[in-house]
Amino acid sequence: MRYGHFDDGAREYVITRPDTPRAWSNYLGSRLYGGIVTQNAGGYSFYRSGGAGRLLRMRFNGVPQDEPGRYVYLRDDVTGDFWSASWQPVGKPLDGPDAYRATIRHGLGYSVLESSYAGIDTEMTMFVPRGQAFEHWSLRITNTGAAPRSISAFSYAELANDWGFRQDLENLQYSQYVVRAGYRDGFIHRVNRTRATTSECWFALSGAEVASFDTDRDAFLGAYRTTAAPLAVEKGECSGSETWGDNACASLHTRLELAPGETRQIVFTLGVGSPHAPWDDGDNVLPPGRDLVAEHATPERIAAEVEALREEWAARLAPFQVSTPDPQLDSMVNVWHAYQTHMTFNWSRGVSLIEAGDRDGLGFRDTAQDILAVVHTIPDAAQERLNLLLTGQTAEGGALPLVHPLTHTPGKERAPLLEEYRSDDALWLPMSVTALVNETGDLDYLSTTLPYADAGEDTVLGHLVQALRFSLDHRGAHGLVQGLAADWNDCLQFGVEGESMFSTFLLANGLRAVSELAALIDQGDVAAWCVEQLSLLLEAIEGAWDGEWYVRGISAVGVPLGSADADEGRIYLEPNVWAVISGAASPGRARQAMDAVHEHLASEHGVALCAPPHTRPLDGVGLSLLVFPPGHKENGGIFCHANSWAVVAEAMLGHGERAYDYYRAYLPARHNDTAEQHQTEPYVYSQFTHGPSSPRFGQSRNPWLTGAASWTYVAVTQRILGVRPVPTGLKVDPCVPAAWDGFTVRRDFRGRSVTIRVTNPESVNRGVAMLSVDGTAVDGDIAPTDLLQDGSLVEVVLG
Repeated sequence: MRYGHFDDGAREYVITRPDTPRAWSNYLGSRLYGGIVTQNAGGYSFYRSGGAGRLLRMRFNGVPQDEPGRYVYLRDDVTGDFWSASWQPVGKPLDGPDAYRATIRHGLGYSVLESSYAGIDTEMTMFVPRGQAFEHWSLRITNTGAAPRSISAFSYAELANDWGFRQDLENLQYSQYVVRAGYRDGFIHRVNRTRATTSECWFALSGAEVASFDTDRDAFLGAYRTTAAPLAVEKGECSGSETWGDNACASLHTRLELAPGETRQIVFTLGVGSPHAPWDDGDNVLPPGRDLVAEHATPERIAAEVEALREEWAARLAPFQVSTPDPQLDSMVNVWHAYQTHMTFNWSRGVSLIEAGDRDGLGFRDTAQDILAVVHTIPDAAQERLNLLLTGQTAEGGALPLVHPLTHTPGKERAPLLEEYRSDDALWLPMSVTALVNETGDLDYLSTTLPYADAGEDTVLGHLVQALRFSLDHRGAHGLVQGLAADWNDCLQFGVEGESMFSTFLLANGLRAVSELAALIDQGDVAAWCVEQLSLLLEAIEGAWDGEWYVRGISAVGVPLGSADADEGRIYLEPNVWAVISGAASPGRARQAMDAVHEHLASEHGVALCAPPHTRPLDGVGLSLLVFPPGHKENGGIFCHANSWAVVAEAMLGHGERAYDYYRAYLPARHNDTAEQHQTEPYVYSQFTHGPSSPRFGQSRNPWLTGAASWTYVAVTQRILGVRPVPTGLKVDPCVPAAWDGFTVRRDFRGRSVTIRVTNPESVNRGVAMLSVDGTAVDGDIAPTDLLQDGSLVEVVLG
């Protein structure tokens, strides 16, 4: 079934049926103030932190999934009939002659919810103005009938009592006794004072007079009622309640008289701080809400700010735009996939309808990978975030598993114990630093001095060397990297006695990358050391070949995991793709390993993480994936993050058909017309899809904040389309289906806007027969920086 379509011209996804299989959401705002909104106005808002700055309450795993939210109710004051500007929470029938009609346009930084019911059309635009700590719900109400109408509009939002979500939701003997909220001079003002802090927010209505209000949730809803039929809306008037403990809400009610054909626009605004005075949280000083509403909550300013958001995101996405034979690929890469990578970069894994905010910080490995997908468009922000990560590395070379940007104190953090480290965390740094240096060409960055998390400091290159030394110093009996608390797969714990092939291949990749970086700045001794250590490591890797593929690791009792001799978990995806990506495998073994992956793990919905799934413990390995039924998540599920590595590996081998098939298997847009099976949003990647062993095979879960977004962006842009920066220029090395006759990429690179036109007259998968820059032929597949000008045309012929 189809629930919507891509509108690439408007950079929107248009939902035409609001009863989607699951809540289909969008992100609003910035790292200062953000929010999530669904097609039915569900979701929540937060200030600076999804876990510690929650303004609007969200009860996770509720029914429906996305309630409560930002609601506006409409009531016919003559008949008493009422509905909501979003289909839910009232949920009027969608079928029949008097059906409720809805269209939702999720855009970049805003969402527009349109409805038509009982002769009244509404258009509600929700967004956060650029750089502000408040949000608007701008509502246009039109009387489409031939008779005058008397319509009431009621806002409703459930305000968090405590901005710390656990205190708010769990510590009820405390949180329900500290909140106060009242209404004065046109503003609802909610205050919560604790011994350490004071949190405040305000709520206002513009464009109409306030007829009544409620700030107490239970007074607005009524006893034993839900948001589907609030007592205040049914009665046609709020009670004037003020909150003195229990639970706060923001409801302002206005009455509108609409002539036939008349449209009125009203604006509800929710913001951080005080309505009447400046508000200082120690890091930001926010103006009084009254001043902000007077300046911003006008129809003209609303329209201008929404247009400014559109222009800002158009500019943000402009650095990489494509035109290929696959329109679904184009829709994703040009708009939604790119947007998702920015949301993932902004919020790591802490702000969604799935992640409650408990892990309120930046996962080290997650963030290092998220940088890879945005460095070409926001290099300054990427460098700032990379600097933060580098200062989250300890002096011995490992990394803090989680870095808290708001409280991180380099030089004073506690270093984890050896068994608390994750063996892969710091090994992502060489890749992130390489991506930044290749993009910007700034070799001086490698000589920048940054502190360690616990003590001391070093250059960026020194940090990378120390990451390598940490892994080299912590190897097991077979010369492979110790697994420690976990590697990328948190559900496999090899410990300090077991060894991880994933982290071993990541170490090999890091040694190669750091040797290349060191050579760029004439650090020959470092480069030579890396080459020597890599050579020794490759000898140990040789022992991990199982005959047709590489093992996943070796347990604390010396037994391999991911071996053909096993009846469960015989083959794993991660070591085999990274054997190729790292360059550690010989060409023959690389092809053999990926052929085994294709034979044993590939399916029409993606490549499973392992097969057969596990059902029993394994001696010497912490196999916590056993909590999942076969086919779920790490236990034989299709982990989309790792699927992107399969795309990269096959493209590196020149297998254009297989790389593209793997990409299409989990491409969300491919499921636009079969959404009842895929279920999650067809415009963003999900964390995983249920695998072949699951009765839910093909259903996807955990959309938006996932490494699948970042790595798949790298896979499709840098490996399938083959356009990637190198120190000397732009490398163009596509690996595409033979049926593609060509494609075009427009890419910004070091201050230049470059068009790359690729043709494929011989119908090959890979191989550059000719490359020219503005008509000048160039040997090889790199367009040199010194030949590229703003507006240059790079022409590439495959063959």
